[in-house]
Amino acid sequence: MKKTIVTFAATAVLSSTYASAAAASSHKVESGDSLWNIARKYNTSVSNLKSLNNLKSDMIFPNQVLKVNAKASTTPSKPSAPAPAPAPAPSSPAKTYTVKSGDTLIAIANRHSISLGELQKWNGISSHLIYPGQKLSVSSGGSGSSSPAPAPSKPAPAPGNSATGSYKVVSGDTLSHISLRYSMSVSELKKLNGLSGNMIYVGQTLKVNGGSSSSPAPAPSKPSPSAPKEDTVTSFDVNRLLSAAKGQIGKPYVWGGSTTAGFDCSGFIYYAFNQAGVSMSRTSSEGYYSRSYYVDKPAIGDIVFFSNTYKKGISHLGIYVGNNQFIHAGDNGVEISSLNNSYWKSKFDSFKRFYSL
Repeated sequence: MKKTIVTFAATAVLSSTYASAAAASSHKVESGDSLWNIARKYNTSVSNLKSLNNLKSDMIFPNQVLKVNAKASTTPSKPSAPAPAPAPAPSSPAKTYTVKSGDTLIAIANRHSISLGELQKWNGISSHLIYPGQKLSVSSGGSGSSSPAPAPSKPAPAPGNSATGSYKVVSGDTLSHISLRYSMSVSELKKLNGLSGNMIYVGQTLKVNGGSSSSPAPAPSKPSPSAPKEDTVTSFDVNRLLSAAKGQIGKPYVWGGSTTAGFDCSGFIYYAFNQAGVSMSRTSSEGYYSRSYYVDKPAIGDIVFFSNTYKKGISHLGIYVGNNQFIHAGDNGVEISSLNNSYWKSKFDSFKRFYSL
């Protein structure tokens, strides 16, 4: 992409550039263009551009030809006074991300520090369905404008109205997080809202039992029974899970094993969770990866995933036991290892938590 360097001595050149742009009747979209940039270039508005081209949204694509206003700002008598505002910093091409097995839209949005709504908008996605190998835009192709106002795209979530018993979903929410916030189970939350699956979307209003934990003083009615520690998962018996897992320390590594005679990494997860009362089917590390969602701060009982160990992609997993350690079935059999270990540190992918356990 060409970059035009504007100096104070080149005002006349810049003026003629704007004039020629304004005189054009059409514009061919280039990679990184946005309606905002194009509107600014041709001295028009985004709404005017959309109206002129019958656009229902802000989505445009490279090589698309757009009609623009042919209003040439031919008032060359004032070249020096306006010292045209510095030319907008050229927009950078949109970054892309290739979907991997087990990815979800919200996980991709969190990984790239964008909202779920932005990710869906930039890619023309109205549902939550994605597939491995799909390429997604994970940036807007950014206008280089540094105007201070547009920062509030992440609105400072006002979680909900405990008086009406409703909650508005914001980016990054999951049913598990919302149910913990309102001291209810995931199944109660799903039943209350007629949900058959775990998918929710930004802006969705959910019925809740009321009494958000973010309100300042609602402690009196429920003293302490349901004030779970932040470092443990409360949707199943973590103590039973850890007891079952640690009880197998020293058992040998067996490819495909899921019994006390020996385990592989995914067979160990299957055994430990079922012993903890969680009915779970036997699958691979990638299969468990796709049944879980990302968490920023791991809790005891969460799953630690690793990639590129004996094969490319997600290839190993274990159970987080706290203090930056995890228990797993590795080459040395069932053991507890540290995430500070240079090997595991280099292979670490993410902390995740199973849906609706």
